[in-house]
Amino acid sequence: MPEVLMPRLSDTMEEGVLSQWVKHEGDPVRKGDVLAVIETDKAAMDMEAYDEGVLTRILVAEGTSVPIGTPIAVIGQAAAAATASPPVPAPGQAGRAVVPPPPAPAPPAVAPPAGRLPSSPLARRLARERGIDLSTVSGSGPGGRVVRADIENAARERDGAQPVPLREAAPTGPARPAPGGPPAAPTTAVLPSPAPSVAAPAPAADAEEIPLTTVRRLTAQRLAASAREAPHFYLTVVAATDDLLAFRARANQRHGADVKITVTDLLTRACARALADCPEVNVSWDETRILRHRHINIGIAVAIDDGLIVPVIRDADRKTLTEIAREAHDLTARARARKLTPDELSGGTFTISNLGMYGIRQFTAVINPPQAAILAVGEAVRQPVVRGDQVTIAATMTLTLSIDHRAVDGATAAGFLTRLQEAIEQPLDIVL
Repeated sequence: MPEVLMPRLSDTMEEGVLSQWVKHEGDPVRKGDVLAVIETDKAAMDMEAYDEGVLTRILVAEGTSVPIGTPIAVIGQAAAAATASPPVPAPGQAGRAVVPPPPAPAPPAVAPPAGRLPSSPLARRLARERGIDLSTVSGSGPGGRVVRADIENAARERDGAQPVPLREAAPTGPARPAPGGPPAAPTTAVLPSPAPSVAAPAPAADAEEIPLTTVRRLTAQRLAASAREAPHFYLTVVAATDDLLAFRARANQRHGADVKITVTDLLTRACARALADCPEVNVSWDETRILRHRHINIGIAVAIDDGLIVPVIRDADRKTLTEIAREAHDLTARARARKLTPDELSGGTFTISNLGMYGIRQFTAVINPPQAAILAVGEAVRQPVVRGDQVTIAATMTLTLSIDHRAVDGATAAGFLTRLQEAIEQPLDIVL
Protein backbone atom coordinates (compact mmCIF):
# COMPACT_ATOMS: atom_id res chain seq x y z
CA MET A 1 0.00 0.00 0.00
CA PRO A 2 1.47 3.37 -0.95
CA GLU A 3 2.50 5.62 1.88
CA VAL A 4 1.80 9.34 1.79
CA LEU A 5 4.94 11.23 2.79
CA MET A 6 5.35 14.76 4.11
CA PRO A 7 6.25 16.58 0.87
CA ARG A 8 8.84 19.28 0.32
CA LEU A 9 6.62 22.25 -0.54
CA SER A 10 9.28 24.97 -0.68
CA ASP A 11 12.98 25.26 -1.34
CA THR A 12 13.70 26.16 2.30
CA MET A 13 11.30 23.69 3.94
CA GLU A 14 12.78 21.23 6.44
CA GLU A 15 9.61 20.16 8.21
CA GLY A 16 5.90 20.86 7.94
CA VAL A 17 2.91 21.10 10.23
CA LEU A 18 -0.10 18.96 9.36
CA SER A 19 -2.64 21.72 9.88
CA GLN A 20 -5.82 19.86 8.84
CA TRP A 21 -6.92 16.53 7.45
CA VAL A 22 -9.41 17.13 4.64
CA LYS A 23 -9.87 13.41 4.00
CA HIS A 24 -10.47 11.01 6.87
CA GLU A 25 -9.92 7.29 7.35
CA GLY A 26 -12.19 5.28 5.10
CA ASP A 27 -12.72 8.12 2.63
CA PRO A 28 -12.25 7.27 -1.06
CA VAL A 29 -9.33 9.08 -2.68
CA ARG A 30 -8.80 10.03 -6.32
CA LYS A 31 -5.69 11.47 -7.92
CA GLY A 32 -5.75 15.22 -7.42
CA ASP A 33 -8.00 15.13 -4.34
CA VAL A 34 -6.88 17.35 -1.47
CA LEU A 35 -5.79 15.10 1.38
CA ALA A 36 -4.63 17.66 3.92
CA VAL A 37 -3.50 21.22 4.53
CA ILE A 38 0.22 21.55 5.26
CA GLU A 39 1.79 24.64 6.85
CA THR A 40 5.32 25.33 5.61
CA ASP A 41 7.84 28.09 6.18
CA LYS A 42 6.09 30.11 3.45
CA ALA A 43 2.37 29.38 3.56
CA ALA A 44 -0.38 26.88 4.24
CA MET A 45 -0.83 24.69 1.16
CA ASP A 46 -3.14 21.94 0.01
CA MET A 47 -1.51 18.52 -0.35
CA GLU A 48 -2.97 16.51 -3.23
CA ALA A 49 -3.13 12.75 -3.67
CA TYR A 50 -1.00 11.05 -6.31
CA ASP A 51 -2.60 7.61 -5.83
CA GLU A 52 -6.16 6.30 -5.89
CA GLY A 53 -7.89 4.08 -3.37
CA VAL A 54 -9.08 4.52 0.19
CA LEU A 55 -7.38 6.45 2.98
CA THR A 56 -6.79 3.43 5.20
CA ARG A 57 -4.61 4.95 7.90
CA ILE A 58 -3.74 8.38 9.25
CA LEU A 59 -0.34 8.29 10.93
CA VAL A 60 0.11 11.91 12.02
CA ALA A 61 -2.28 13.98 14.11
CA GLU A 62 -3.43 17.46 13.18
CA GLY A 63 -1.11 20.11 14.57
CA THR A 64 1.95 17.83 14.46
CA SER A 65 5.22 19.01 12.92
CA VAL A 66 7.20 16.30 11.12
CA PRO A 67 10.30 16.33 8.86
CA ILE A 68 9.90 16.05 5.11
CA GLY A 69 9.77 12.47 3.88
CA THR A 70 8.01 11.20 7.02
CA PRO A 71 5.04 8.85 6.37
CA ILE A 72 1.83 10.63 7.37
CA ALA A 73 -0.87 8.36 5.90
CA VAL A 74 -1.50 5.19 3.91
CA ILE A 75 -3.70 4.83 0.84
CA GLY A 76 -4.92 1.29 0.14
CA GLN A 77 -7.83 -0.56 -1.42
CA ALA A 78 -11.34 -0.78 -0.03
CA ALA A 79 -10.84 -4.35 1.22
CA ALA A 80 -7.71 -3.34 3.10
CA ALA A 81 -9.58 -0.44 4.64
CA ALA A 82 -12.36 -2.77 5.83
CA THR A 83 -9.90 -5.05 7.63
CA ALA A 84 -7.75 -2.27 9.04
CA SER A 85 -7.48 -2.15 12.79
CA PRO A 86 -9.78 0.30 14.58
CA PRO A 87 -8.37 3.81 14.75
CA VAL A 88 -6.91 5.01 18.01
CA PRO A 89 -8.22 8.48 18.93
CA ALA A 90 -5.57 11.14 19.37
CA PRO A 91 -5.60 13.00 22.67
CA GLY A 92 -8.17 15.76 22.56
CA GLN A 93 -9.59 14.61 19.20
CA ALA A 94 -12.64 12.47 19.90
CA GLY A 95 -13.69 10.62 16.80
CA ARG A 96 -10.68 11.84 14.76
CA ALA A 97 -8.11 9.11 14.67
CA VAL A 98 -4.40 8.86 14.75
CA VAL A 99 -3.43 5.21 14.49
CA PRO A 100 -0.11 3.48 14.82
CA PRO A 101 1.72 2.55 11.64
CA PRO A 102 1.00 -0.79 9.95
CA PRO A 103 2.56 -3.77 11.70
CA ALA A 104 5.32 -3.92 9.11
CA PRO A 105 8.84 -3.77 10.54
CA ALA A 106 9.86 -0.17 10.90
CA PRO A 107 13.07 0.93 9.23
CA PRO A 108 15.96 1.29 11.66
CA ALA A 109 16.26 4.72 13.14
CA VAL A 110 19.18 6.73 11.91
CA ALA A 111 21.37 7.55 14.85
CA PRO A 112 22.75 11.07 15.03
CA PRO A 113 26.48 11.49 14.47
CA ALA A 114 28.67 10.86 17.48
CA GLY A 115 28.61 13.80 19.82
CA ARG A 116 25.50 15.29 18.23
CA LEU A 117 22.15 15.16 20.01
CA PRO A 118 18.96 14.72 17.99
CA SER A 119 17.36 18.15 17.65
CA SER A 120 14.96 20.02 15.41
CA PRO A 121 16.31 22.59 12.90
CA LEU A 122 14.54 25.36 14.79
CA ALA A 123 16.06 24.24 18.09
CA ARG A 124 19.56 24.26 16.58
CA ARG A 125 19.02 27.75 15.19
CA LEU A 126 17.72 29.09 18.50
CA ALA A 127 20.63 27.48 20.34
CA ARG A 128 23.13 29.22 18.04
CA GLU A 129 21.37 32.57 18.41
CA ARG A 130 21.20 32.36 22.22
CA GLY A 131 24.64 30.82 22.76
CA ILE A 132 23.38 27.58 24.30
CA ASP A 133 25.38 24.34 24.08
CA LEU A 134 22.98 21.65 22.84
CA SER A 135 24.90 18.97 24.72
CA THR A 136 23.76 20.55 28.00
CA VAL A 137 20.06 20.48 27.11
CA SER A 138 17.76 17.57 27.93
CA GLY A 139 15.36 16.89 25.07
CA SER A 140 11.65 16.46 25.72
CA GLY A 141 10.71 15.47 22.16
CA PRO A 142 10.32 11.96 20.76
CA GLY A 143 13.41 9.86 21.41
CA GLY A 144 14.94 12.64 23.50
CA ARG A 145 14.92 15.10 20.60
CA VAL A 146 15.70 18.68 21.60
CA VAL A 147 12.85 20.96 20.54
CA ARG A 148 12.16 24.68 20.71
CA ALA A 149 10.62 24.57 24.21
CA ASP A 150 13.76 22.89 25.58
CA ILE A 151 15.98 25.71 24.26
CA GLU A 152 13.66 28.38 25.65
CA ASN A 153 13.59 26.68 29.05
CA ALA A 154 17.39 26.37 29.03
CA ALA A 155 17.71 30.06 28.21
CA ARG A 156 15.40 31.02 31.06
CA GLU A 157 17.24 28.80 33.52
CA ARG A 158 20.61 30.13 32.40
CA ASP A 159 19.60 33.77 32.63
CA GLY A 160 17.88 33.30 35.96
CA ALA A 161 20.93 31.50 37.44
CA GLN A 162 23.58 34.03 36.41
CA PRO A 163 23.72 35.85 39.79
CA VAL A 164 24.12 32.60 41.82
CA PRO A 165 27.89 32.12 41.37
CA LEU A 166 28.49 35.70 42.51
CA ARG A 167 26.62 35.19 45.78
CA GLU A 168 28.38 31.88 46.47
CA ALA A 169 31.80 33.37 45.80
CA ALA A 170 31.30 36.36 48.08
CA PRO A 171 32.66 36.05 51.66
CA THR A 172 29.93 35.48 54.26
CA GLY A 173 31.88 35.66 57.52
CA PRO A 174 34.96 37.15 59.16
CA ALA A 175 38.19 36.75 57.26
CA ARG A 176 40.68 34.27 58.65
CA PRO A 177 43.92 35.79 59.99
CA ALA A 178 47.14 35.07 58.18
CA PRO A 179 49.42 32.61 60.01
CA GLY A 180 51.31 34.45 62.74
CA GLY A 181 49.55 37.73 62.08
CA PRO A 182 47.14 39.73 64.20
CA PRO A 183 43.49 38.74 64.18
CA ALA A 184 41.58 40.29 61.36
CA ALA A 185 38.74 42.62 62.14
CA PRO A 186 35.28 41.29 61.37
CA THR A 187 34.03 42.38 57.97
CA THR A 188 30.63 42.44 56.41
CA ALA A 189 30.34 41.24 52.83
CA VAL A 190 28.32 43.31 50.42
CA LEU A 191 26.65 40.92 48.01
CA PRO A 192 25.72 42.06 44.53
CA SER A 193 22.02 42.18 43.83
CA PRO A 194 20.80 39.45 41.55
CA ALA A 195 20.30 40.54 37.97
CA PRO A 196 16.66 40.69 36.93
CA SER A 197 15.47 37.57 35.19
CA VAL A 198 14.78 37.89 31.48
CA ALA A 199 12.16 35.17 31.50
CA ALA A 200 9.08 36.06 29.52
CA PRO A 201 6.58 37.93 31.69
CA ALA A 202 3.25 36.32 32.40
CA PRO A 203 0.57 37.67 30.09
CA ALA A 204 -1.60 40.42 31.49
CA ALA A 205 -4.99 39.31 32.73
CA ASP A 206 -6.74 41.39 30.08
CA ALA A 207 -4.54 40.23 27.17
CA GLU A 208 -5.59 37.66 24.62
CA GLU A 209 -3.00 35.04 23.72
CA ILE A 210 -2.88 34.39 19.97
CA PRO A 211 -1.02 31.20 19.04
CA LEU A 212 1.55 31.62 16.28
CA THR A 213 0.82 29.95 12.98
CA THR A 214 3.71 28.37 11.13
CA VAL A 215 3.54 31.12 8.51
CA ARG A 216 3.69 33.90 11.12
CA ARG A 217 6.46 32.25 13.14
CA LEU A 218 8.72 31.48 10.18
CA THR A 219 8.10 34.84 8.52
CA ALA A 220 9.15 36.48 11.77
CA GLN A 221 12.30 34.36 11.95
CA ARG A 222 13.33 35.10 8.36
CA LEU A 223 12.74 38.84 8.58
CA ALA A 224 14.40 39.08 11.98
CA ALA A 225 17.44 37.29 10.57
CA SER A 226 17.45 39.66 7.59
CA ALA A 227 17.28 42.76 9.79
CA ARG A 228 20.02 41.37 12.04
CA GLU A 229 22.44 40.02 9.43
CA ALA A 230 21.98 42.14 6.30
CA PRO A 231 23.33 45.72 6.59
CA HIS A 232 20.35 47.60 5.16
CA PHE A 233 20.64 51.04 3.64
CA TYR A 234 17.87 53.06 2.06
CA LEU A 235 17.46 55.33 -0.94
CA THR A 236 14.33 57.38 -1.69
CA VAL A 237 13.03 59.21 -4.74
CA VAL A 238 9.76 60.98 -5.48
CA ALA A 239 8.38 60.14 -8.93
CA ALA A 240 5.81 62.18 -10.83
CA THR A 241 2.89 59.87 -11.64
CA ASP A 242 0.36 61.95 -13.60
CA ASP A 243 1.41 60.38 -16.91
CA LEU A 244 1.54 56.90 -15.37
CA LEU A 245 -1.98 57.15 -13.94
CA ALA A 246 -3.33 58.58 -17.19
CA PHE A 247 -1.70 55.74 -19.12
CA ARG A 248 -3.28 53.20 -16.75
CA ALA A 249 -6.73 54.74 -17.19
CA ARG A 250 -6.45 54.61 -20.99
CA ALA A 251 -5.18 51.03 -20.93
CA ASN A 252 -8.02 49.84 -18.69
CA GLN A 253 -10.57 51.66 -20.85
CA ARG A 254 -9.17 49.93 -23.90
CA HIS A 255 -9.14 46.45 -22.37
CA GLY A 256 -12.51 46.81 -20.64
CA ALA A 257 -13.47 43.94 -18.35
CA ASP A 258 -10.97 41.59 -19.99
CA VAL A 259 -8.09 42.70 -17.78
CA LYS A 260 -7.55 45.31 -15.09
CA ILE A 261 -4.11 46.87 -14.89
CA THR A 262 -3.08 48.04 -11.43
CA VAL A 263 -0.35 50.42 -10.32
CA THR A 264 1.55 47.41 -8.98
CA ASP A 265 1.43 45.81 -12.44
CA LEU A 266 2.97 48.94 -13.95
CA LEU A 267 5.63 49.02 -11.24
CA THR A 268 6.42 45.34 -11.80
CA ARG A 269 7.05 46.00 -15.47
CA ALA A 270 9.05 49.16 -14.67
CA CYS A 271 11.22 47.29 -12.13
CA ALA A 272 11.83 44.52 -14.65
CA ARG A 273 13.08 47.06 -17.20
CA ALA A 274 15.28 48.80 -14.62
CA LEU A 275 16.74 45.48 -13.44
CA ALA A 276 17.51 44.52 -17.04
CA ASP A 277 19.43 47.80 -17.38
CA CYS A 278 21.09 47.41 -13.96
CA PRO A 279 21.76 43.67 -13.51
CA GLU A 280 24.08 44.40 -10.57
CA VAL A 281 20.94 44.81 -8.44
CA ASN A 282 19.39 41.52 -9.55
CA VAL A 283 21.68 39.59 -7.20
CA SER A 284 21.79 37.56 -4.00
CA TRP A 285 24.34 37.41 -1.20
CA ASP A 286 25.72 33.91 -0.55
CA GLU A 287 28.41 34.49 2.16
CA THR A 288 31.32 33.43 -0.07
CA ARG A 289 30.06 34.91 -3.35
CA ILE A 290 27.51 37.15 -5.03
CA LEU A 291 25.03 35.43 -7.33
CA ARG A 292 23.95 37.49 -10.35
CA HIS A 293 20.71 36.01 -11.62
CA ARG A 294 20.10 35.47 -15.32
CA HIS A 295 16.33 35.62 -14.85
CA ILE A 296 14.35 38.56 -13.48
CA ASN A 297 11.76 37.07 -11.13
CA ILE A 298 9.80 39.69 -9.21
CA GLY A 299 7.96 38.86 -5.99
CA ILE A 300 4.82 40.76 -5.03
CA ALA A 301 4.16 40.97 -1.28
CA VAL A 302 0.55 39.96 -0.54
CA ALA A 303 -1.08 40.28 2.88
CA ILE A 304 -3.03 37.23 4.07
CA ASP A 305 -4.96 36.59 7.28
CA ASP A 306 -2.05 35.19 9.29
CA GLY A 307 0.98 36.83 7.74
CA LEU A 308 2.66 37.71 4.49
CA ILE A 309 3.18 35.71 1.31
CA VAL A 310 5.24 36.60 -1.77
CA PRO A 311 4.16 34.98 -5.05
CA VAL A 312 6.68 35.36 -7.87
CA ILE A 313 6.22 36.56 -11.45
CA ARG A 314 8.98 34.80 -13.37
CA ASP A 315 10.82 36.40 -16.28
CA ALA A 316 8.90 39.64 -15.79
CA ASP A 317 11.14 41.43 -18.29
CA ARG A 318 9.99 39.06 -21.05
CA LYS A 319 6.27 39.49 -20.41
CA THR A 320 3.93 42.18 -21.69
CA LEU A 321 2.09 44.46 -19.32
CA THR A 322 -1.14 42.61 -20.02
CA GLU A 323 0.48 39.25 -19.26
CA ILE A 324 1.87 40.59 -16.00
CA ALA A 325 -1.55 41.99 -15.02
CA ARG A 326 -3.33 38.69 -15.66
CA GLU A 327 -0.68 36.64 -13.86
CA ALA A 328 -0.51 39.00 -10.88
CA HIS A 329 -4.30 38.96 -10.49
CA ASP A 330 -4.33 35.16 -10.59
CA LEU A 331 -1.42 34.77 -8.16
CA THR A 332 -2.86 37.26 -5.68
CA ALA A 333 -6.28 35.59 -5.68
CA ARG A 334 -4.82 32.12 -5.20
CA ALA A 335 -2.39 33.38 -2.54
CA ARG A 336 -5.31 34.56 -0.41
CA ALA A 337 -7.11 31.27 -1.04
CA ARG A 338 -3.92 29.31 -0.16
CA LYS A 339 -3.84 27.64 -3.55
CA LEU A 340 -0.31 28.49 -4.69
CA THR A 341 2.22 25.85 -5.65
CA PRO A 342 5.77 25.78 -4.22
CA ASP A 343 7.24 26.93 -7.55
CA GLU A 344 5.04 30.03 -7.47
CA LEU A 345 6.51 31.02 -4.11
CA SER A 346 10.19 30.44 -4.81
CA GLY A 347 12.95 31.79 -7.01
CA GLY A 348 12.30 35.52 -6.58
CA THR A 349 15.22 37.86 -7.26
CA PHE A 350 13.57 41.19 -6.29
CA THR A 351 10.46 42.12 -4.29
CA ILE A 352 7.88 44.91 -4.43
CA SER A 353 5.84 45.87 -1.35
CA ASN A 354 3.04 48.35 -2.15
CA LEU A 355 1.22 49.88 0.84
CA GLY A 356 0.05 52.89 -1.15
CA MET A 357 -3.38 51.29 -1.48
CA TYR A 358 -3.74 51.66 2.30
CA GLY A 359 -3.00 55.39 2.23
CA ILE A 360 0.64 55.04 3.36
CA ARG A 361 2.82 57.83 1.97
CA GLN A 362 6.26 56.36 2.71
CA PHE A 363 7.83 53.41 4.52
CA THR A 364 10.91 51.19 4.50
CA ALA A 365 10.71 47.44 3.95
CA VAL A 366 12.85 44.59 5.28
CA ILE A 367 14.76 42.73 2.56
CA ASN A 368 13.40 39.29 1.70
CA PRO A 369 16.49 37.03 1.98
CA PRO A 370 18.49 35.94 0.06
CA GLN A 371 17.53 38.79 -2.27
CA ALA A 372 19.56 41.99 -2.14
CA ALA A 373 16.82 44.61 -2.52
CA ILE A 374 13.13 45.37 -1.98
CA LEU A 375 11.09 48.35 -3.19
CA ALA A 376 8.62 50.04 -0.81
CA VAL A 377 5.88 51.92 -2.69
CA GLY A 378 3.83 54.73 -1.18
CA GLU A 379 0.51 56.26 -2.20
CA ALA A 380 0.24 58.45 -5.30
CA VAL A 381 -1.02 61.80 -3.98
CA ARG A 382 -1.64 65.20 -5.52
CA GLN A 383 0.44 67.94 -3.92
CA PRO A 384 2.32 71.14 -4.78
CA VAL A 385 5.39 70.47 -6.93
CA VAL A 386 8.08 72.96 -7.98
CA ARG A 387 8.90 72.74 -11.69
CA GLY A 388 11.38 75.32 -12.82
CA ASP A 389 10.23 78.61 -11.34
CA GLN A 390 6.60 77.57 -11.01
CA VAL A 391 4.59 75.69 -8.41
CA THR A 392 2.00 73.31 -9.82
CA ILE A 393 -0.27 70.61 -8.44
CA ALA A 394 0.80 67.13 -9.53
CA ALA A 395 0.50 63.50 -8.46
CA THR A 396 3.68 62.06 -6.96
CA MET A 397 4.70 58.75 -5.45
CA THR A 398 7.48 58.02 -2.95
CA LEU A 399 9.67 55.02 -3.73
CA THR A 400 12.10 53.73 -1.09
CA LEU A 401 14.65 51.07 -1.98
CA SER A 402 16.11 48.88 0.79
CA ILE A 403 19.47 47.38 -0.21
CA ASP A 404 21.82 44.81 1.29
CA HIS A 405 25.12 46.69 1.35
CA ARG A 406 27.08 43.44 1.29
CA ALA A 407 25.92 42.78 -2.27
CA VAL A 408 25.13 46.21 -3.76
CA ASP A 409 26.99 49.51 -3.40
CA GLY A 410 25.29 52.87 -3.02
CA ALA A 411 26.10 54.24 -6.46
CA THR A 412 24.83 51.08 -8.14
CA ALA A 413 21.57 51.20 -6.19
CA ALA A 414 21.18 54.90 -6.97
CA GLY A 415 21.58 54.20 -10.69
CA PHE A 416 18.86 51.56 -10.54
CA LEU A 417 16.45 53.80 -8.64
CA THR A 418 17.02 56.68 -11.06
CA ARG A 419 16.33 54.36 -14.00
CA LEU A 420 13.14 53.17 -12.31
CA GLN A 421 12.02 56.76 -11.72
CA GLU A 422 12.55 57.55 -15.41
CA ALA A 423 10.46 54.55 -16.46
CA ILE A 424 7.61 55.58 -14.17
CA GLU A 425 7.63 59.18 -15.34
CA GLN A 426 7.78 58.10 -19.00
CA PRO A 427 5.35 55.14 -19.07
CA LEU A 428 5.95 54.39 -22.75
CA ASP A 429 9.32 53.03 -21.59
CA ILE A 430 7.38 50.39 -19.66
CA VAL A 431 5.55 48.93 -22.64
CA LEU A 432 8.04 49.42 -25.48
